[in-house]
Amino acid sequence: MEFLTPSEKSRLDSRLAHLKANRPVLSQRIAEAKALGDLKENADYHAAREDQAMEEAEIRTLEERLKSAKVLDGSHAVEGMVFLGATVRLREVDSGDEDLYRLVGEASGNLSLDFIEVTTTSPMGEALMKSRVGEIVKVDAPRRVMRFEIVEIIS
Repeated sequence: MEFLTPSEKSRLDSRLAHLKANRPVLSQRIAEAKALGDLKENADYHAAREDQAMEEAEIRTLEERLKSAKVLDGSHAVEGMVFLGATVRLREVDSGDEDLYRLVGEASGNLSLDFIEVTTTSPMGEALMKSRVGEIVKVDAPRRVMRFEIVEIIS
């Protein structure tokens, strides 16, 4: 089961609505390309069909995800415990470096945020989920096991 914050669910709903609204546009592109004649060597037709196939696959994927996802708002959080949507300050035990991390259901891909997004299904996210301030969590990174101390839960 996938966990999402309300804003993540809203973002996925918007994307799904956009893709569904684009169906007639793609159908029109296919029809126009078909009208040009020979389909074997019609690049516009094949490109439109490929675009349609990719968007339909994304629609199916989004519908499946949204059907099985559980939306968690702040009501499920326990005071002082890292939960979905929480922003935490972590200190890497070996180096002493501190960074802000936010536990999310789906990363936005926005690299200009003041924090690093960590999904609940990633090794870091699994280690952080339900941990508390002062605890040291171990993360199985590709090259080594990393240890982080939870310094504070910001939100």
